[in-house]
Amino acid sequence: MLRCRPPLSLALRMLSSSSHTSNPNPIFHLPCTSRPTSGLPLKARLSNSCSSDRRMTLSKCFTGAAADPIPVSSSGKPHCCQNPEEPDSDSLVVVSFYRFADFPDHADLRKPLKKLCEDLRVSGGIILAPEGINGSICGTRESVERVLGFIQTDDRLKGLRQIESPVSPEQEAIHHGHSTSSPLAAGEDAPFRWDHVRVKLKKEIVTLGMPEVSPIEKVGKYVSPKDWNALISDPDTVVIDVRNNYETRIGMFKGAVDPCTTAFREFPPWVEDQFRLDGSELEHANMEKKGLDESINKDAEIPKQKMPKRVAMYCTGGIRCEKASSFLLNKGFEEVYHLKGGILKYLEEVPKTESLWEGECFVFDKRVSVEHGLVQGNFKLCYGCKQPVSDADMEAPEWEYGVSCPHCFLSKSEEEKERARARQRQFETWGIIGGLDKGRRPASKPDSIKRNQTKLSSSV
Repeated sequence: MLRCRPPLSLALRMLSSSSHTSNPNPIFHLPCTSRPTSGLPLKARLSNSCSSDRRMTLSKCFTGAAADPIPVSSSGKPHCCQNPEEPDSDSLVVVSFYRFADFPDHADLRKPLKKLCEDLRVSGGIILAPEGINGSICGTRESVERVLGFIQTDDRLKGLRQIESPVSPEQEAIHHGHSTSSPLAAGEDAPFRWDHVRVKLKKEIVTLGMPEVSPIEKVGKYVSPKDWNALISDPDTVVIDVRNNYETRIGMFKGAVDPCTTAFREFPPWVEDQFRLDGSELEHANMEKKGLDESINKDAEIPKQKMPKRVAMYCTGGIRCEKASSFLLNKGFEEVYHLKGGILKYLEEVPKTESLWEGECFVFDKRVSVEHGLVQGNFKLCYGCKQPVSDADMEAPEWEYGVSCPHCFLSKSEEEKERARARQRQFETWGIIGGLDKGRRPASKPDSIKRNQTKLSSSV
């Protein structure tokens, strides 16, 4: 039986996207099988779940209005009155992208990239690191394409893996309406805060905490969405969800194993805890001969599994699987596959009638979740813990808008809740956290400074 390590901390990583293009591997093909995934021999041993739902996961996991305005195009016509073949330059689009590359001078790109996004009114977030670039941005199609083109003027960043998601007419109306009245307060309902882009410098574009793991040098085999069902339906394939528990809670592939992690850096310890890696089988036999002490005997009650013949992994857009597959290959796993383009590409290309996906997919922007066809889902965001919440969650007594939800209520102190209430009052009053003067220099100098300057002038 596989074991789930207790979660260490809730860390909401920022962005995710599709797969890496360099050094492509052959696509995996398997004939479709009629056997249900849940009945596979190896997976049958992966019992106990993080919750009481139908998903197969691991054991010992911690559980813990106003009407929208009518969108108007640049031509002045409502969208409903436009010719569908006529392009609309004001139409918004969300594009997630990433690229692993040898990029030691990444910091040089920060200022020009941020300035270009601000000039073009492109919002969102971008991470630059020595291992490449990762981002998710929102803007008009022309503006977004110009930003992506500028990034790829660097030969090392050419071939960005991109996933495009539509923005509904209702979201566009809210977005443009808020931006016209107050650029500082684009509104919590907008896909991204208008005129606000974050370009951050970090050590990794997706944090694993293991510099020796490099998808540039070694990576698993990509599987297209159309071939994914056949792969994960094979009885010799163990399917692992590489995302975190707040993401798996609202949707997973049928029969997938949930590591119950709260941050991506917990994935390597989970793998080492579940499987006998490299020469650990021989070491395990030698320890049995010598006799085990009490603590090891206790651990032996739930023995580690042998390395599975084949592993298939998936994540939101593919970026975490790049590193996860590289890590598994370094640990001696032989057949490692991952979903090309991630869940988002699968939901975009695979019809719902043929899909093995159950639930919704969490995304790292104001849409919160998406369904098949990448249409916006039904979940909202708790601004107290940044976890997705359902309508039922918002009916619970632990729910307080901007403060807490059933998933974080018990973990938050009263002091933390009171700070969240104060922050929410600021937003409701000023439309921006910290009030109108946040980040600005005082309009007039304090009296003490004025007196000191007067004394200095007199002495001179």
